[in-house]
Amino acid sequence: EPAERNAVYGDNIAKYLVDLHDNQGTFDFCGGMMFQLVLSDSLRNYLEQISSDDGEQQPSIAKERRMNQLDGYSQTAKADNVRIFHGREIRKVPDAAGGMGFVLQLSMANSEDPEGWSPQEVAGYDGWGHDSGRQWRKSDQYEAEGFQIFKQRFGPEAFGLHHRFYLHYDNANRIWLSAEDGCEGTPSVSGSSNLLRKVFGF
Repeated sequence: EPAERNAVYGDNIAKYLVDLHDNQGTFDFCGGMMFQLVLSDSLRNYLEQISSDDGEQQPSIAKERRMNQLDGYSQTAKADNVRIFHGREIRKVPDAAGGMGFVLQLSMANSEDPEGWSPQEVAGYDGWGHDSGRQWRKSDQYEAEGFQIFKQRFGPEAFGLHHRFYLHYDNANRIWLSAEDGCEGTPSVSGSSNLLRKVFGF
């Protein structure tokens, strides 16, 4: 719940995201599709570092309900690890929390993240369009393009689609993780409760 989340984390969104990842938290997308949040190792380490450093800029949570409403928005592949993140929806992951085989992976942009977007993903990005007209990638293609541990992390049958994501609040102060095309999810009720119970004993 927002009140419990705020009592524990306040403005430390980096810590909140790390704890969701560490505890296999799920986001309820599109009214019942449970996606496990998975951070790349590089992004998790970065967020853990800034979570304990008051001088670093935390991930921001917008008031705008769509990415194209953000100040300075443009249809590009750019991300800054603060307002906008690189990510992927990955399907057919055999051990994904939530029981549906869905993972939402976030990775570091503008860095040498081994799990980050490949040059091919950056060059071909068109995430403002409908999924049906975009290029989905299978495990062999991910590994050929540089994500060499894709099968190890998600299984040989997994496939995915890359998106830019951002965080925003709704009128009830819930946090939503929203893709550029408007598909979005909020931490599942059971996932949020389990997180606070595991980490802080609520």
